[in-house]
Amino acid sequence: MKPARRNRLILVLLLVGGVGVAVALMLSAFRENMLYFYPPSQVVSGEAPTGYPFRMGGMVADGSVRHGEGVNVHFQVTDGGASVPVRYEGVLPDLFGEGQGVVVRGRLSADGTFTAEEVLAKHDENYMPPEVADAMKDGKAAQTVSEGGE
Repeated sequence: MKPARRNRLILVLLLVGGVGVAVALMLSAFRENMLYFYPPSQVVSGEAPTGYPFRMGGMVADGSVRHGEGVNVHFQVTDGGASVPVRYEGVLPDLFGEGQGVVVRGRLSADGTFTAEEVLAKHDENYMPPEVADAMKDGKAAQTVSEGGE
């Protein structure tokens, strides 16, 4: 084999090997940062991984919220068919409440309790921040007074 052809072959093999290593690193990083989403029924049926992070979503079960010492909170997330106990240490979002939608990110322990690292409260399309609702009430009250006073 001529030296020029051998050098080209080596260069092509190095490029292919480098691209292969880069793709393998990207896939590895993507796999580590990907969080799967499971509803409570799939968690209870054993489809969710134990000890690995994932997201779970549903509704906060009525009558299930218990506040412990400090910022410790225990509650149940349900999808209507099954419910999973959740333990969270931190400040809850303002929209959090019983009967409200919630997405929690964390890990499932061997005893079936989900330890949340983050709690996200969901709201519907009719949600209005309290400040805006108060301002609208004040505006309507002022409008009613001005209309009645004329």
